[in-house]
Amino acid sequence: MSDEQPNNPLHGVTLEKIVVSLVEHYGWNELATKININCFKSDPSVKSSLKFLRKTPWAREQVENLYIATIVPRSKKK
Repeated sequence: MSDEQPNNPLHGVTLEKIVVSLVEHYGWNELATKININCFKSDPSVKSSLKFLRKTPWAREQVENLYIATIVPRSKKK
């Protein structure tokens, strides 16, 4: 299974892990400035963010792109 998408940095990474990693790295306030969506600004939680991101492809794409730009390079250095 791991051979199917060897160049996909999101392969095997859940949306929940992506959101949690970004919140740990940036915090909700800075994350809301980087990606301007209400689920990060108004009473943010992982659960509400996941619900919104699963229904909203353009927002999910922005979150995934930020994760790839921020977290993936950091995890490869370890």
